[in-house]
Amino acid sequence: MAKSDKKAKKSKSSKSGKKAAKVAKGGPLVSPLAPAAFPAIPPIDGVLFSTAAAGIRYAGRTDLMLADIAPGSTLAGVFTRSATRSAAVLDCQDKLAKLPETARHGFAILVNSGNANTFTGERGARDVETIASAMAQAVGIPPEHVFTSSTGVIGEPLEPGKITDAIHDLVAGLHADGFEAGARAIMTTDTFPKGAFEQVEIAGKTVTIAGIAKGSGMIAPDMATMLAYVFTDAHVSRDGLQAMLSAATKSSFNAITVDSDTSTSDTVLLAATGRSHSVPIASGRSAEGKLFQAALTRVMQDLALQIVRDGEGATKLVEVCVTGAKTARDADKVARSIANSPLVKTAIAGEDPNWGRIVMAVGKSGAEADRDRLTIRFGDVLVAEKGWVAESYREEDGAAYMKRDELAVSVDLGLGRGAATVWTCDLTSRYIEINADYRS
Repeated sequence: MAKSDKKAKKSKSSKSGKKAAKVAKGGPLVSPLAPAAFPAIPPIDGVLFSTAAAGIRYAGRTDLMLADIAPGSTLAGVFTRSATRSAAVLDCQDKLAKLPETARHGFAILVNSGNANTFTGERGARDVETIASAMAQAVGIPPEHVFTSSTGVIGEPLEPGKITDAIHDLVAGLHADGFEAGARAIMTTDTFPKGAFEQVEIAGKTVTIAGIAKGSGMIAPDMATMLAYVFTDAHVSRDGLQAMLSAATKSSFNAITVDSDTSTSDTVLLAATGRSHSVPIASGRSAEGKLFQAALTRVMQDLALQIVRDGEGATKLVEVCVTGAKTARDADKVARSIANSPLVKTAIAGEDPNWGRIVMAVGKSGAEADRDRLTIRFGDVLVAEKGWVAESYREEDGAAYMKRDELAVSVDLGLGRGAATVWTCDLTSRYIEINADYRS
């Protein structure tokens, strides 16, 4: 337990580097980077969960999740900026923009997997309205307080009747301890459910922040192709919650990439129930706000890294850290260029310390760079400097380092103080297998 408010009371996010079972019985290969187990997330006062199997794409598979959020809560969200975003995303954005600062009604978050309800024209919007209206009637809230998400195949009409027929059972099955079941219900090509939480002491009160996420492929910043739902019992104003969510997204979900493809359905929703009776937080600038912001960022980063660990076919987690850039934007360009390069990612998959591919990625990034000021490291191994391979570098040292499950690639441009970090994974033949058969 922390001795002061400046320290986290408890951190229980999933950070195990242990190998998971290679094959899930009757299911897909499980990522070797998967956590050993789903974390034991405590209930969030004011949040109830339920799941159901509606047969949206596969018979007998849990594919619906409902989160019921108590009256008096606040809600914030960030979404994909894709020009072809889904009907559900457009609906959520419109509803959030119209929410009052104080909402006397609760909220419902209803998520389906198996069908993205994207590129389905006016029918897609009507289907969202049909589902939201049925959900609102079942839980006694306005339709404007129902937020839906859909993930799965693009371009196929959603069958709303399958979802509305399951609503009665969803509502009847609501209970407090439902994070893991909820995480499983929203999976598509994921090989493991993703969850994280943290408890932090703020002004003498224990505040819990917990979340679940899904994502494995079609993962790229802007805002990473995934769904995530985070809940807290902290007392946070709507504007403050939105600002802190947006800030945390920059260094979490917007700092990961699996395959450079941005989804049409990316959604992160954050709900604060205020049931911990902690000090009201209006922004991240107060002492209490800073504590909350830091804990929220840690939870979201944990979820984001779990998505990378579950990158389709991934066998290695890679941190790309760029320093010494002329600007922060240039550092970000270089980091993303390295992290998204198929040549870099396949070399990592083959445990080949081919640092020439790092040089290539720096050069093509569009950022200002100087060959003779460039420094490259694999972990603590100095690979290249001053425009050439380092005198101390031995190929066997680089090859030995590349055998690790978790790798750090560091590049210093030697031009300024700009810095950025992006997380990615390797690119293996399994990625092709998964995506060649995705619709079958």
